[in-house]
Amino acid sequence: MYYPAAQHARPDYDQPLLWSVLLLLAFGLIMVYSASIATAGASRQTGFNESYFLIRQGMYLGAAIIASAIAFQIPMRAWQKMSPWLFLAGIVLLAAVLIPGIGREVNGSQRWLSLGVANMQPSEFMKLIVVMYAADYTVRKAALMDNFAKGFMPMFLVMLLIGGLLLREPDFGAFAVIISIAMGVLFLGGLNWRLFAGLIVLLIIGFLLLIWTSPYRMQRIVGFMDPWADPFGKGYQLSHALIAFGRGEWLGVGLGASVEKLLYLPEAHTDFLLAVIAEELGFAGVAVVVLGFAWITARSFLIGRAAEKQERHFSALVAQGIGIWLAVQAIINIGVNMGLLPTKGLTLPLLSFGGSGIVANCIALAVLLRVDYENRQLLKGYAV
Repeated sequence: MYYPAAQHARPDYDQPLLWSVLLLLAFGLIMVYSASIATAGASRQTGFNESYFLIRQGMYLGAAIIASAIAFQIPMRAWQKMSPWLFLAGIVLLAAVLIPGIGREVNGSQRWLSLGVANMQPSEFMKLIVVMYAADYTVRKAALMDNFAKGFMPMFLVMLLIGGLLLREPDFGAFAVIISIAMGVLFLGGLNWRLFAGLIVLLIIGFLLLIWTSPYRMQRIVGFMDPWADPFGKGYQLSHALIAFGRGEWLGVGLGASVEKLLYLPEAHTDFLLAVIAEELGFAGVAVVVLGFAWITARSFLIGRAAEKQERHFSALVAQGIGIWLAVQAIINIGVNMGLLPTKGLTLPLLSFGGSGIVANCIALAVLLRVDYENRQLLKGYAV
């Protein structure tokens, strides 16, 4: 059973889920420090301070914990009422990053808003917002999920709007994750399977057209298919990530002993953190990461199923949507690091360096814990 039989022994929150998240956050902090020492020590921008990224990540974690504590206090019925307004705010922020003088460009992409002490990436928060908006939309349109014009088309047009804004940045990785979230929530909410299958076909055609019409995306595909054909050009990142995996073998070369992080592997502390984990801790370290995300995903679907049994449909879809989000993003990042997918600018949730990602991930998991908390309170006979 999902809960122990003795009600008086039930804790008020999912302890295994919370501990798994805290352990991944702590593990990520250690690995970000290890992966970033050389980069920070060689950069004038960081003042040659080898602890620069460790300190910044610690600050981001502190902000994430505070934001999570606040998010946990908000009832799910309040989240549902706020979801349309949060969605509008998210659209405004995605549009704002494209305005010259407001949005900040880094490495050829305009995805950030400057907050003075840090940069905010709206697309990270949009992932959680889409989880809630799609869940609320599905609940409101439950009777119309078989209707193409009234049930499917409004959400499809909304996703086109978000996709257009994200592709202007460009942020193809975030677009893929957000589309996966929306599709997953609609499918779980009862979308007609014929419409769902048609949407899959349209998305595949759309992704192929985006790749075909964009030279830089086509170059990434070519580099992904054979990184050794141009190891100092299009295949540079992937070839060094694969070298890191190869050096790690079963148990790794030891914590802190990575060679690839010594300015060979770009973005070692962000997009390619898993490659450093593989090199230093080997197959064992990568397996721990994969099992951690598998556990969190499984718990999210179990929590969602428990909410569904209590006929709390919005909460159920939010819990499962969060699981879809974290699982899809982790799978894409892991696939990119291992050469199974083309290179995309997606971080590893809970582990990679980055303020917006860590804060958004932690708020999402606080919401997931809130769903579980309300499940348990209702089982005890309390109102939520």
